[in-house]
Amino acid sequence: MTKNSPRLRTVTKVQPPFSLNDFPKDFGFKVGKEIIYLLATKSVQSLEGSEWEKIFAKCIDADWKPSNVGLDDVSLKNCAWGAKTIYSTNPENQSIARLISGRNSPAYSFGDSKVTDIPPKPLGEKVLEIWNERVSAVREKYKHLRTVVLLKSKDFQTFSIFEFDSVRYDYEKYDWKWNKRGNLEGIDKTNNSHRFTWQSHGSQFTILEKIPQKKLIVKINKPTLIDSDKFLESIGFKDDWITIINKK
Repeated sequence: MTKNSPRLRTVTKVQPPFSLNDFPKDFGFKVGKEIIYLLATKSVQSLEGSEWEKIFAKCIDADWKPSNVGLDDVSLKNCAWGAKTIYSTNPENQSIARLISGRNSPAYSFGDSKVTDIPPKPLGEKVLEIWNERVSAVREKYKHLRTVVLLKSKDFQTFSIFEFDSVRYDYEKYDWKWNKRGNLEGIDKTNNSHRFTWQSHGSQFTILEKIPQKKLIVKINKPTLIDSDKFLESIGFKDDWITIINKK
């Protein structure tokens, strides 16, 4: 007698909030407005990582909560993002992004007393293992994990936004060597391209990411700085909003 195969319920794949680099409607316009507001209210023109995290979260209606790991500062349903921002001389056409991605310390994580005595390949594998463990820990909470990057021109008028999946890296796909500056470089065996940099002093880990063709370009007219007295007047400021107490 032949047994029939059991009938199973259809398992629907968990979908992300939106496809990779297919940002929600009006996302670019919202980002532009937030950047203009930010620049109009800052005496020193800058747009730092935490500010970009908050802008990105607001523009996709997500939650912003700074993370020690740095991979899940922004979350929406089953998806989390780490957010990066870097200066660019050509945000529209830049092909590679160098992304500082945390401090990976084999001395701390593995108890290695002198990491420079470890041969390049085993040391590089330890550096990647620290990264991989971080990714795995976050993926236990979120089905989808991404990094969203803001390339910013130095005049703060042109911006490029793109994202990519944050993944674990296969140790066997990379060779490692020390460069002339005393940094460890990870080389992709498939195309002999520079993929990672690890600094022995400070343990800073950098990923070189190829920028996708599909990205969002946002251009703005740089605003003039809002005068503080005029701003206070516009919100109805009164002297009695301030109380001065001199304690002795």
